[in-house]
Amino acid sequence: MAIKNKFLNNISNAPEKDLKEILGKESSPFISFEFLDALEKSMCVGDSSGWQPKHLSLFDEDRLSGFMPLYLKNNSHGEFVFDHQWSYALNRAERNYYPKLISAIPFTPCETKKFIYGNGLNETHFINPTKELMRQENIESWHILFPNSDIKNLLLDNDFIERSGYRFTWNNKNYSDFENFLEIFTSRQRKNIKTERKKISSLDISFTVKDRDNLNGRDWDIFYKFYKNTYSERKQAPYLNMDFFKLVHENRSSLRPVIFFAEHDGKQIAGSLCFQGEDTLYGRHWGSLENIDSLHFECCYYQGIDYCIQNDIQFFDPGVQGEHKIRRGFEPKKSNSYHFILKEDFRDAIREFCLEESKSINSYLAACEEYTPIKKEYRI
Repeated sequence: MAIKNKFLNNISNAPEKDLKEILGKESSPFISFEFLDALEKSMCVGDSSGWQPKHLSLFDEDRLSGFMPLYLKNNSHGEFVFDHQWSYALNRAERNYYPKLISAIPFTPCETKKFIYGNGLNETHFINPTKELMRQENIESWHILFPNSDIKNLLLDNDFIERSGYRFTWNNKNYSDFENFLEIFTSRQRKNIKTERKKISSLDISFTVKDRDNLNGRDWDIFYKFYKNTYSERKQAPYLNMDFFKLVHENRSSLRPVIFFAEHDGKQIAGSLCFQGEDTLYGRHWGSLENIDSLHFECCYYQGIDYCIQNDIQFFDPGVQGEHKIRRGFEPKKSNSYHFILKEDFRDAIREFCLEESKSINSYLAACEEYTPIKKEYRI
């Protein structure tokens, strides 16, 4: 097999049929051709956003046999693994931290495969060409964010540095309904959750679920107002635009979006957007036009949990960080990233940084375990 490496500046240059074939039954919608293509076609990803596509594609003659999402970045926006201290340190040494290489799904801190390949290939077919690109273009660092866990040892064997992080996920322990789920909590927290939910129901706020079977264009117009308002309140520009959501709608049969709309007096007042994978519901974006106590918890957490129970979905991943999730049934887990640093002096400094940081992360996770309101017999 004679493999040729190509760094593509647009995913549309990768044969869609071949990519879908080597992806197979991939559990995450975010590594799909449709999702990555929507980001690029809508120009949410590109030179102007600091995410310049440089996807490593492996060809056996004209056939795509391997693919790795890769971006050349001149900032650290939309990554959810924060490295500003690293950039400051390298700049003080009068060296350039940017551009850097990122293997990640833009604006999407969800675990996915990063090395996609067919028979006869392995992960080293991606690692070696990318390291060579770094040497040729004097790129100081390459970051693999939110990979699936089964490549840890391979990356460590190839001089990557592991950086510890954490997330909170919900695990469906074959609950029959929401009331059955509440049995995992201490009586005090069970009462707290019921109180939060009652605050919403007492205001005559109800919920409608829209998925790939009943979503329409008007739903996306309404949701986008909520989404954009979330960023406006922070005085930030949203990462995603309406064109992106229109493309998601066009590909809804494969991307499987789910929107939970909160309604009052026949009008939508808030919404949360999820995507459904093979065994996981991924919470991604939310927004509201009104500031109502506990609405965020109901719209973003309890509605998703209820949906998972009703549809026999094993996991609910509502996004990174946020220890307030613990009190609502989400349990902490490590979520690591991996970093290859080209030059030895900076590599040693980053390794020491990550080692010290991991101690703090381990202490934090231990504290989460100690203070969780979930009864011991129900914990992961």
